[in-house]
Amino acid sequence: MTARLTGAEALALRMTSLLLRPHPTARPESVAEVVEWFGAMQAQDAASGLWSLGVRLPGRTQDDVRAALERREALRTWPMRGTVHLVPPRDARWMLAVTGVRSLAGAATRRAQLGLSESDADRAADVLGEAMAGGGRLTRAECLATLRAAGLDTDGQRGYHLLWYASQRGVTCIAPHVGTDQTFALLDEWAPDPHRPERDEALGLLAHRYVRGHGPVTRHELARWTGLTVTDATRGIAAAGDALAPVEVDGTPAVVDASLLDAPRAPVDDVHTLPGFDEYLLGYRDRSLMLDPEHANAVVPGNNGIFQATVVRGGRTVGIWKRTIAKRAVTVTVQQLTPFDAALRARVGSALARYAGFLGLPLRLTW
Repeated sequence: MTARLTGAEALALRMTSLLLRPHPTARPESVAEVVEWFGAMQAQDAASGLWSLGVRLPGRTQDDVRAALERREALRTWPMRGTVHLVPPRDARWMLAVTGVRSLAGAATRRAQLGLSESDADRAADVLGEAMAGGGRLTRAECLATLRAAGLDTDGQRGYHLLWYASQRGVTCIAPHVGTDQTFALLDEWAPDPHRPERDEALGLLAHRYVRGHGPVTRHELARWTGLTVTDATRGIAAAGDALAPVEVDGTPAVVDASLLDAPRAPVDDVHTLPGFDEYLLGYRDRSLMLDPEHANAVVPGNNGIFQATVVRGGRTVGIWKRTIAKRAVTVTVQQLTPFDAALRARVGSALARYAGFLGLPLRLTW
């Protein structure tokens, strides 16, 4: 029997799926477990990715999360939609193979715009692979210098494209920052024991992880998140089998992690201060359950793809915040999208104090 949910009930389950509320069956307690729960987490902005992990691992600090990434509990690469994500290391290669194929197929057009050839891109991947062999780790600037020394043009966006291509092909991956510098390493050395599922199994894994980390969602949401076709998304949901359960959200067919069917669906008056590039909003095409359309421009000014950090109450976006980090403090400015009373201000202040504690800095808060 298909459960019928209102939008409010679906939102309550989504916040549980997103690990922003206690889950009835899962208690991820490490960076590796959180990343595996989602399958992939938005991480195009490194600092945002750190806090996405920190907010789901209460009590951990930024240094704790960085240390976990140095232990290779997760790594960053471009598995889908041309966007950097945190993924489980042993899943990186098959994810690139299954979801990255469409990005690679469209790369020829971008190369032509940049004045690069396919042989230039393949040579760049080979050059970087040789330079990093044996445990080498190069900063972005060192990668570009290595490519230039090999006679490859890295001006403009050419350098970025060549770095993306090497990772998209599974030669390199993005290693943790050293200081403020982005670094790259060989994927084979950072993920020496890759999982190699058959394609239908891989589609099932993608579907199961996306739905359990975001559901209830539609197959179209899965297709959008993975960059796959709706046909492949449908195959993935079927391959996931009984791990997923059908539901209807305001009459629209959707699926949810079967373990959530008996979870509480009542609204919860919780407060979170989330980074801009978090699965909370970026994990969906239709964000109407979480974000009023009238506030969309404040969260994504000009619809330019740059998401502001959000204040979330009861699953709904009620404000945005910006931070400036200095040596002695982090200064946060909050903009209210709906009116805050004194009690809500205090709760938002407490949530931001947890963020400041994550950084190991005192908080200076302005409204």
